Amino acid sequence: MKSFGFLSFGHYGRGTGPYDPDAGRALREAIEIAQGADEIGVNGAYFRVHHFARQAASPMPLLSAIAATTSRIEVGTGVIDMR
Repeated sequence: MKSFGFLSFGHYGRGTGPYDPDAGRALREAIEIAQGADEIGVNGAYFRVHHFARQAASPMPLLSAIAATTSRIEVGTGVIDMR
């Protein structure tokens, strides 16, 4: 296989319901998923940007954390949702 990546759909609830993760948890889970993907040889991790969603309104800190903790995976934004 030459390359394989994923586009994260993430959690975009208000963060107030019993199953809605808060922003910190959502970001930690995204980093863990990317680290696991890097370990199994996935080449790309792309994240949606949901403006006005606490969990994913600013992708650069998330992408920076993933880049700092992985060795081979390419990171970027896949969809910029401007509602």
